[in-house]
Amino acid sequence: MLRSLCVALLALVLIGCAQQPAKDDSLYRDLGEKPGITRIVEGMLINVAGDPRIVQFFARVDIAGLRDKLVDKFCVIAGGPCVYTGDSLEESHKGQNLSPSHFNALVENLQASMDSQGVPTPVQNRLLARLAALRGQVIEK
Repeated sequence: MLRSLCVALLALVLIGCAQQPAKDDSLYRDLGEKPGITRIVEGMLINVAGDPRIVQFFARVDIAGLRDKLVDKFCVIAGGPCVYTGDSLEESHKGQNLSPSHFNALVENLQASMDSQGVPTPVQNRLLARLAALRGQVIEK
């Protein structure tokens, strides 16, 4: 009886696993996987360093640590195999009172970085659409 129950339970687990849709990692691959995302994030941070509209928000930030967290976050957002272990977006932006124009400035720096890395516009738009969905977690927090 116990053996039959275990076999039935195992069968249900295997059926459930078989019915899970495959994870779509096409954006992750199109961005060049982790090395490509790393180059994009590094370029964005370099652009931010020269952007008087938002550079003040990064003055007291561990840039290397931020780079690593952003790479992991972008990797996850793009459908890659990374694990993000940083604070929530709400927590990490708490008290900064970022405006839509600050958010847009960061996006412009990201786009410039992707342009310099030769990321095709449709691929950029796919990433930007996923990031735009997070906008409310960042602005005016």
